[in-house]
Amino acid sequence: MEDKLVKADEEWKKLLTPMQYSVARKKSTESPFTGIYDNFYNEGFYFCICCGARLFNSKDKFNAGCGWPAFSDIISNKHIQLHTDKSHGMVRIEVTCARCDGHLGHLFNDGPPPDGLRYCINSASIKFIEKSETQTQ
Repeated sequence: MEDKLVKADEEWKKLLTPMQYSVARKKSTESPFTGIYDNFYNEGFYFCICCGARLFNSKDKFNAGCGWPAFSDIISNKHIQLHTDKSHGMVRIEVTCARCDGHLGHLFNDGPPPDGLRYCINSASIKFIEKSETQTQ
């Protein structure tokens, strides 16, 4: 994204709940099956909790049974960045927001056809807006 959003740590702490801050800014992970969007299937879009970038469409959400919201696709490659994550003794692909660098989750290759992708995303990193509310955005 062209309009990069940079804020000081103290600003993020004022804008986000402690859980949102911990996950989105400090790269922690919410416990499985605890996030509000894990078992949630309303029609609409998911936005970055930090900067409001549109990231995922509900039509691409599926039940992976992993305990976190799972998506098979993204809105745009311009809104998402992928990074190698070697933390916790594993090698994974971290997913971040391209606009604000907020940690969203991880990408795995065990999703549904045709691409087999599973964007495993923390509920604390995203905000859902109903389709009817986003039609003017």
